[in-house]
Amino acid sequence: MPESFTGGFVQTNAYLVETPDGGRLLIDAPMGAAGWLEAKGIRPTALLLTHQHYDHVEDAAAVAALGAKVYAFAPYSTVLTLEERVRAWGLPIEVTPYSVDQLLEGSAELEIGNLKIQLAHVPGHSTDSVTFYLPERGELYAGDTLFAGSIGRADLPGGNMGQLVDGIREKLFVLPDETRVFPGHGPATTIGAERAENPYVGD
Repeated sequence: MPESFTGGFVQTNAYLVETPDGGRLLIDAPMGAAGWLEAKGIRPTALLLTHQHYDHVEDAAAVAALGAKVYAFAPYSTVLTLEERVRAWGLPIEVTPYSVDQLLEGSAELEIGNLKIQLAHVPGHSTDSVTFYLPERGELYAGDTLFAGSIGRADLPGGNMGQLVDGIREKLFVLPDETRVFPGHGPATTIGAERAENPYVGD
Protein backbone atom coordinates (compact mmCIF):
# COMPACT_ATOMS: atom_id res chain seq x y z
CA MET A 1 0.00 0.00 0.00
CA PRO A 2 1.28 3.48 -0.78
CA GLU A 3 1.72 6.16 1.83
CA SER A 4 -0.55 9.12 1.20
CA PHE A 5 -0.61 12.83 1.90
CA THR A 6 -3.58 15.16 1.55
CA GLY A 7 -3.11 18.90 1.18
CA GLY A 8 -4.24 22.16 -0.37
CA PHE A 9 -7.54 24.03 -0.49
CA VAL A 10 -9.48 21.15 -2.03
CA GLN A 11 -7.85 18.29 -0.11
CA THR A 12 -5.87 16.71 -2.92
CA ASN A 13 -4.18 13.34 -2.46
CA ALA A 14 -0.55 12.55 -3.20
CA TYR A 15 0.81 9.01 -3.06
CA LEU A 16 4.31 7.85 -2.21
CA VAL A 17 5.15 4.56 -3.91
CA GLU A 18 8.21 2.44 -3.17
CA THR A 19 9.98 0.99 -6.19
CA PRO A 20 11.65 -2.45 -6.28
CA ASP A 21 15.12 -0.87 -6.28
CA GLY A 22 14.40 0.81 -2.94
CA GLY A 23 13.62 4.24 -4.35
CA ARG A 24 10.43 6.27 -4.07
CA LEU A 25 8.21 8.00 -6.57
CA LEU A 26 5.49 10.53 -5.81
CA ILE A 27 2.19 10.71 -7.66
CA ASP A 28 0.89 14.30 -7.74
CA ALA A 29 2.16 17.24 -5.70
CA PRO A 30 -0.49 19.19 -3.80
CA MET A 31 0.39 22.05 -1.49
CA GLY A 32 2.52 20.79 1.40
CA ALA A 33 3.75 17.62 -0.30
CA ALA A 34 7.37 18.76 -0.47
CA GLY A 35 7.44 19.63 3.23
CA TRP A 36 5.91 16.25 4.05
CA LEU A 37 8.66 14.51 2.09
CA GLU A 38 11.40 16.60 3.69
CA ALA A 39 10.05 15.87 7.18
CA LYS A 40 10.30 12.16 6.36
CA GLY A 41 13.79 12.55 4.93
CA ILE A 42 12.66 11.26 1.54
CA ARG A 43 13.92 12.51 -1.81
CA PRO A 44 11.82 10.83 -4.52
CA THR A 45 13.44 10.02 -7.83
CA ALA A 46 10.29 10.76 -9.83
CA LEU A 47 7.13 12.86 -9.72
CA LEU A 48 4.28 11.53 -11.84
CA LEU A 49 1.46 13.99 -12.53
CA THR A 50 -1.99 12.58 -13.25
CA HIS A 51 -2.88 15.99 -14.70
CA GLN A 52 -1.81 19.57 -14.16
CA HIS A 53 -4.75 21.32 -12.52
CA TYR A 54 -3.34 23.69 -9.90
CA ASP A 55 -4.26 21.57 -6.88
CA HIS A 56 -2.15 18.65 -8.14
CA VAL A 57 0.95 20.69 -8.98
CA GLU A 58 1.26 23.47 -6.39
CA ASP A 59 4.35 21.74 -4.97
CA ALA A 60 5.65 20.29 -8.24
CA ALA A 61 8.57 22.72 -8.47
CA ALA A 62 9.50 22.10 -4.82
CA VAL A 63 9.38 18.32 -5.29
CA ALA A 64 11.50 18.66 -8.43
CA ALA A 65 14.01 20.66 -6.38
CA LEU A 66 14.39 17.60 -4.14
CA GLY A 67 15.75 15.75 -7.17
CA ALA A 68 12.61 14.25 -8.67
CA LYS A 69 12.31 13.90 -12.44
CA VAL A 70 8.89 15.21 -13.51
CA TYR A 71 6.65 13.11 -15.77
CA ALA A 72 3.44 14.52 -17.27
CA PHE A 73 1.31 14.11 -20.37
CA ALA A 74 2.01 17.64 -21.60
CA PRO A 75 4.37 20.54 -20.85
CA TYR A 76 3.60 22.94 -18.00
CA SER A 77 1.03 25.53 -19.05
CA THR A 78 -1.16 27.98 -17.15
CA VAL A 79 -3.97 26.84 -19.45
CA LEU A 80 -3.66 23.36 -17.93
CA THR A 81 -3.10 24.51 -14.34
CA LEU A 82 -6.16 26.83 -14.46
CA GLU A 83 -4.30 29.13 -12.07
CA GLU A 84 -5.46 32.40 -13.64
CA ARG A 85 -9.09 31.27 -13.64
CA VAL A 86 -8.90 30.05 -10.06
CA ARG A 87 -7.34 33.29 -8.84
CA ALA A 88 -10.23 35.10 -10.52
CA TRP A 89 -12.54 33.04 -8.31
CA GLY A 90 -10.77 34.53 -5.28
CA LEU A 91 -8.51 31.65 -4.26
CA PRO A 92 -4.99 32.91 -3.45
CA ILE A 93 -3.12 30.15 -5.26
CA GLU A 94 0.40 30.39 -6.58
CA VAL A 95 1.91 27.74 -8.83
CA THR A 96 5.67 28.02 -9.21
CA PRO A 97 6.50 27.14 -12.83
CA TYR A 98 8.25 23.81 -13.28
CA SER A 99 9.71 21.84 -16.16
CA VAL A 100 8.35 18.51 -17.34
CA ASP A 101 11.36 16.25 -17.89
CA GLN A 102 9.53 13.46 -19.70
CA LEU A 103 6.36 13.89 -21.72
CA LEU A 104 3.96 10.96 -21.58
CA GLU A 105 1.83 11.72 -24.62
CA GLY A 106 1.94 8.66 -26.87
CA SER A 107 3.45 6.44 -24.17
CA ALA A 108 1.79 3.23 -23.02
CA GLU A 109 4.27 2.07 -20.40
CA LEU A 110 7.02 3.33 -18.11
CA GLU A 111 9.58 1.61 -15.95
CA ILE A 112 10.97 3.52 -12.98
CA GLY A 113 13.22 1.82 -10.46
CA ASN A 114 12.28 -1.59 -11.92
CA LEU A 115 8.60 -0.80 -11.36
CA LYS A 116 6.39 -1.34 -14.41
CA ILE A 117 3.72 1.30 -14.90
CA GLN A 118 1.00 1.15 -17.55
CA LEU A 119 -0.43 4.47 -18.75
CA ALA A 120 -3.88 5.34 -20.01
CA HIS A 121 -4.84 8.75 -21.38
CA VAL A 122 -8.35 9.41 -20.02
CA PRO A 123 -9.35 12.98 -20.96
CA GLY A 124 -12.68 14.55 -20.08
CA HIS A 125 -11.85 16.12 -16.72
CA SER A 126 -8.71 17.65 -18.19
CA THR A 127 -7.20 17.24 -21.63
CA ASP A 128 -3.97 15.90 -20.11
CA SER A 129 -5.44 13.40 -17.63
CA VAL A 130 -3.49 10.16 -17.44
CA THR A 131 -3.80 7.20 -15.08
CA PHE A 132 -1.00 5.00 -13.75
CA TYR A 133 -1.63 1.26 -13.33
CA LEU A 134 0.84 -0.99 -11.52
CA PRO A 135 -0.07 -4.47 -12.82
CA GLU A 136 2.25 -6.33 -10.45
CA ARG A 137 0.56 -4.68 -7.45
CA GLY A 138 -3.00 -4.31 -8.70
CA GLU A 139 -3.01 -0.56 -8.04
CA LEU A 140 -4.49 2.21 -10.18
CA TYR A 141 -3.65 5.86 -9.54
CA ALA A 142 -6.63 7.54 -11.13
CA GLY A 143 -6.15 11.25 -10.50
CA ASP A 144 -9.47 13.04 -11.02
CA THR A 145 -10.95 10.54 -13.48
CA LEU A 146 -12.61 8.03 -11.13
CA PHE A 147 -13.54 8.46 -7.46
CA ALA A 148 -15.33 6.32 -4.89
CA GLY A 149 -18.94 6.73 -5.99
CA SER A 150 -18.25 9.55 -8.42
CA ILE A 151 -16.15 10.77 -11.34
CA GLY A 152 -14.23 13.93 -12.17
CA ARG A 153 -16.08 17.13 -12.98
CA ALA A 154 -16.27 17.96 -16.66
CA ASP A 155 -17.35 21.62 -16.51
CA LEU A 156 -13.84 23.11 -16.45
CA PRO A 157 -11.92 24.20 -19.57
CA GLY A 158 -11.09 21.14 -21.64
CA GLY A 159 -13.77 19.07 -19.92
CA ASN A 160 -16.08 16.68 -21.75
CA MET A 161 -18.41 14.39 -19.81
CA GLY A 162 -19.02 11.93 -22.64
CA GLN A 163 -15.31 11.60 -23.27
CA LEU A 164 -14.62 11.01 -19.57
CA VAL A 165 -17.34 8.37 -19.17
CA ASP A 166 -16.22 6.55 -22.31
CA GLY A 167 -12.60 6.62 -21.18
CA ILE A 168 -13.42 5.18 -17.77
CA ARG A 169 -15.52 2.39 -19.25
CA GLU A 170 -13.12 1.53 -22.06
CA LYS A 171 -9.74 1.98 -20.33
CA LEU A 172 -10.27 1.57 -16.59
CA PHE A 173 -13.18 -0.83 -16.26
CA VAL A 174 -11.24 -3.42 -18.28
CA LEU A 175 -8.92 -3.85 -15.27
CA PRO A 176 -9.54 -6.69 -12.77
CA ASP A 177 -12.32 -6.14 -10.21
CA GLU A 178 -9.86 -6.38 -7.33
CA THR A 179 -7.74 -3.49 -8.64
CA ARG A 180 -7.41 -0.90 -5.89
CA VAL A 181 -8.13 2.62 -7.08
CA PHE A 182 -6.31 5.53 -5.45
CA PRO A 183 -8.02 8.76 -6.56
CA GLY A 184 -6.98 12.39 -6.49
CA HIS A 185 -9.57 13.18 -3.81
CA GLY A 186 -11.32 11.09 -1.21
CA PRO A 187 -10.93 7.46 -0.16
CA ALA A 188 -9.63 4.49 -2.10
CA THR A 189 -12.01 2.10 -3.82
CA THR A 190 -11.84 -0.82 -6.26
CA ILE A 191 -12.64 -1.23 -9.92
CA GLY A 192 -15.21 -3.90 -9.05
CA ALA A 193 -17.05 -1.64 -6.61
CA GLU A 194 -17.19 1.25 -9.07
CA ARG A 195 -18.26 -0.93 -11.97
CA ALA A 196 -21.11 -2.30 -9.85
CA GLU A 197 -22.19 0.79 -7.93
CA ASN A 198 -20.91 4.05 -9.42
CA PRO A 199 -24.03 5.99 -10.50
CA TYR A 200 -22.16 7.82 -13.26
CA VAL A 201 -20.42 4.94 -14.99
CA GLY A 202 -21.45 1.69 -13.29
CA ASP A 203 -23.20 -1.22 -14.96
